[in-house]
Amino acid sequence: MRIALCNEVLAGMPLEQQCEYAARLGYDGLEIAPFTLSDAPELISTAEAARIRGVVESTGLVVTGLHWLLVKPDGLSLTDPDAALRKRTLDVMTRLIGLCAELGGAVLVHGSPKQRQIASGETHTTALARLMDALAQAALAAARAGVIYCIEPLSKRETSVINTVAEAAELVHAIDHPNFRTMIDCSAAGQTEAEPVPALIDRWLPTGLIAHLQVNDPNRRGPGQGEMKFAPILAALKRHDYTGTIAVEPFDYSPDGAGVAAFSAGYLRGLREALAMDR
Repeated sequence: MRIALCNEVLAGMPLEQQCEYAARLGYDGLEIAPFTLSDAPELISTAEAARIRGVVESTGLVVTGLHWLLVKPDGLSLTDPDAALRKRTLDVMTRLIGLCAELGGAVLVHGSPKQRQIASGETHTTALARLMDALAQAALAAARAGVIYCIEPLSKRETSVINTVAEAAELVHAIDHPNFRTMIDCSAAGQTEAEPVPALIDRWLPTGLIAHLQVNDPNRRGPGQGEMKFAPILAALKRHDYTGTIAVEPFDYSPDGAGVAAFSAGYLRGLREALAMDR
């Protein structure tokens, strides 16, 4: 399994420096947040995408995928009553799907809790129906681009629309498209799920519905910086022959972005090496 760094952790550095630093730490790739590339990432041209990909790959890394998709441009929503706004948001999503492919990525992670909130005076059913409609269209765009689009279950403090892997799985079954799946975010799962993450992996990875994993502690710091144990998580992934990416996505950068990136890389690489020796 590959270990990627979510690049907003190093957003204070130019992209070239992000890549050089992540490569020195032993990461295999970057999972890119489009807002770190531009305030209007949907306008990034194919030529510029090729340049960005070249910068990443020149350091021996790859772009594994995209996440935090709808932070920029401002004001997007998939659940707003305004149909024109929803279409605008879907247009941005469609372009980001193409951008992911152009960068060499394989997976897009759709978290973006603020852009899937229940509008004032409306119901959960209405919001979920609008979200489902957009994600079904995203699945078609993902198929054309040859990538996987994942809906991310998030904690209830972030959103009330899709909080558990089971809820996400229902959505995946309803849309029923091979390019649309879900994923596990360890921090959100640790805050919301009734089962520990290794049990979630044992339950859901064999179904084929899980396409990605983000590793972070429920305290919002990096893996190994809190009470969640990640050795059993990586062992569960190994049990099921997971060959995808695990992406480091902290939100609390302690002591700082560079420091948490370094700690997480050492911690996870050590666990991965120990698993490789356990034959």
